[in-house]
Amino acid sequence: MKLITFLYNSQEIVGAITPDGQKAVPCSELGADYPDMETLASHISDEELFGMKEKLAGFNGGIPLSEVKILAPVPRPSRDIICLGVNFKDHAEESVGVMGAEYGGERKYPIYFAKHVNEAVPCGDHINGHFDIVTELDYEAEMAFIVRKDAVNVKAENAGEYVFGYTIMNDVSARCIQMRHKQWFRGKSFDGFAPMGPCLVTADEFEFPPELDISCKVNGELRQKSNTALYIHNIPYALEELSIGMVIKAGTIISMGTPGGVGMGFKPPKYLKSGDVIECEVQGIGKLINEVK
Repeated sequence: MKLITFLYNSQEIVGAITPDGQKAVPCSELGADYPDMETLASHISDEELFGMKEKLAGFNGGIPLSEVKILAPVPRPSRDIICLGVNFKDHAEESVGVMGAEYGGERKYPIYFAKHVNEAVPCGDHINGHFDIVTELDYEAEMAFIVRKDAVNVKAENAGEYVFGYTIMNDVSARCIQMRHKQWFRGKSFDGFAPMGPCLVTADEFEFPPELDISCKVNGELRQKSNTALYIHNIPYALEELSIGMVIKAGTIISMGTPGGVGMGFKPPKYLKSGDVIECEVQGIGKLINEVK
């Protein structure tokens, strides 16, 4: 089931997309009345979710998508997004030239960092390039997931129980800022640096852990192409490790890293400029398309 947050008559509504992909249906009309996506993800039961899906399959009505504005699935995350860095082998290899030899070779342990998001940019909206201070703007197509219940000492074999659904995130990065500070928080957290969407697909739609094609085009040129089966550290590993000694709260978004083909990996680099259009795609979820401004 594809879930969305959308704006209709000046009201922010959590809903689902009809199976034909043409209409939005408020979740309240499907027997699940929640104020926002985080609350739904962290409180809905399996029975409620199954009931929603059944009602949606035979639902008559809904609002044409042409009459609503689709927002990011979680427009304003209540906590920082947890991200995995350099989590594909080909991205690790291309990072060596910019970030140093320590980012190449065997990745015994993941790199985790936080990405602060005041408001996630929806599909179709502009990315603010902050070109007054940013000279090296980059894209990173990623699959992210939202945690459905507090994760404490999770075992990898049980990790699927903690995943509510999946979405796409473009981990927009100011490489000049990222490298200047020798850590990644600021260079990845400028306002507008977290395009997300277009929807959240519930976890039951995929095998676990999902093995999905992921790609990115810039102005129609294919830059990134891989599959989530090629993560160096997969979702079960990350949930087990992160939940030891630290509670991962329900509603937390975790983004799993980007494959090779980012702008900094080219010689010369292919950084973004105003007017560039980035199209991030994950199989079974959709396309996240944004223009840099």
